[in-house]
Amino acid sequence: MAGCLKDINPSDSLSTGTLTGSEQGLQQALNGAYALFKDHVSFNGTVDGNNMYLRQYFQLSDFAADDIVCAQTTTDPLYYSFSLDHTATQTNSRYFWYISYKIINDVNTVIESAEQIANPDESIRQLIGECYFLRAFCHFNLVRLFARPYSQDPAAEGVVLRTSSSDPAQKSRSSVQEVYTSVVSDALKGAELMNQPRGVQFGSKEAAWALLSRAYLYEEKNDSAIFYADKVIGSNRFTLETAATFPQLFANAMAGKETIFCIAFTAADDYGKAGSIASMLYSDGNSGWGEEYASQSLRDTMSEHPEDVRWSYIVPLKDGGGNLQKKNGIEIYYISKFSFQGGSPTLSSPIMFRLAEMYLNKAEAAAKSGDAATALDNVDMIRQNRGLQSSLYNRQVPAGKTALDVVLKERRIELAFEGHRNYDVYRNKRDMNRAYWGYHLPGLKESDINLAARPTGYPNMTVKWDAPRIIYYIPIDEVQTNRLCEQNP
Repeated sequence: MAGCLKDINPSDSLSTGTLTGSEQGLQQALNGAYALFKDHVSFNGTVDGNNMYLRQYFQLSDFAADDIVCAQTTTDPLYYSFSLDHTATQTNSRYFWYISYKIINDVNTVIESAEQIANPDESIRQLIGECYFLRAFCHFNLVRLFARPYSQDPAAEGVVLRTSSSDPAQKSRSSVQEVYTSVVSDALKGAELMNQPRGVQFGSKEAAWALLSRAYLYEEKNDSAIFYADKVIGSNRFTLETAATFPQLFANAMAGKETIFCIAFTAADDYGKAGSIASMLYSDGNSGWGEEYASQSLRDTMSEHPEDVRWSYIVPLKDGGGNLQKKNGIEIYYISKFSFQGGSPTLSSPIMFRLAEMYLNKAEAAAKSGDAATALDNVDMIRQNRGLQSSLYNRQVPAGKTALDVVLKERRIELAFEGHRNYDVYRNKRDMNRAYWGYHLPGLKESDINLAARPTGYPNMTVKWDAPRIIYYIPIDEVQTNRLCEQNP
């Protein structure tokens, strides 16, 4: 992961002519594309420590949902996700769009150079396959953030598809369905080509299958979602962490038994307080800002089972007398899923795909297919490995609930803070209930925390599934320079 495109040429100048066509040259260029997920890249002539693909990936998703509470106002554009007061000029969404297409352009260039090689061997095919996987992954994340969920309107405007380095700059947005078709096609091709896995920090056949399972689930193509989840599970490359080992998974992602694909960070990539993913979510008193916490809503959802080892990633801040600390009337429960790699409170290698999600994808798809028994069996596979062996569903749907209710609750707890919750709610056409005190409710005062006494229609307390603001505006840079790209309403 140390190799970077800047070691060859500036990324914007990368072309088939600058690549040698050798495996070494292609691998170096591809490693540079991977590095763009974690590097602070110059944007509009400035390098900002807060601008990083992964920081925006998680914040644009999770901060707009109900698992993380905002503890104060801030000038950081992350606040727009909490408040849903989006603009086309906010820096975080603009940077995410920019860096996503930068990665896509780079892998397109590597593909085009590599495909000029006559009779490529398996190692070259592996690199080409990784490029297709990364292109699918980036387009998929873009369409989730900037377009309506597939399940709501597949004909809606999606994002601009860039599948060639020679694509014209002036290009209209493809439909959501067209983007998903491209994502699936690229992931399938990547899976076919990748037969020499280089480690979980790189794309692999199983990572492509995991992406396919996720994409098909979002499309509500349930049989296909189950098929590819089963392929990952059946590969026998991964096993669920146990109650004893799960609390160490995210600090040791590279060696984790569940990890399918992660973005590898080393000690040299530890950004500390200045721009790390953990900096807003955790602090040891000096390591980060620690201004965003696990929400009351999530903690209430988990409260029935204090023995659940997933509580280990929710860390209460207490004083010397054991009293829980508060900030602006909000209880401080830090989030540590992005901390403690090598003991550092600001370092981790964020996991993009892991085995537990595959069981939950199967569970959701089965529930939607009317197979409650299979849905609950797969939920129980997770629960029995999280300290809840005595609290399994055993194929019994709780009174007043549906199998889908059970699955979505388990997804919320298991995948909390990993960039899923926002999409899980809205693609299932459910409203987001944010009726808890926090600065996602603009205009409230510190003392005004009796939400039960306030009308349910207070702005941003409940977000309707079809609200325009569940997605972001297309960044101003794109709509001003690409006249064919229409803005979101």
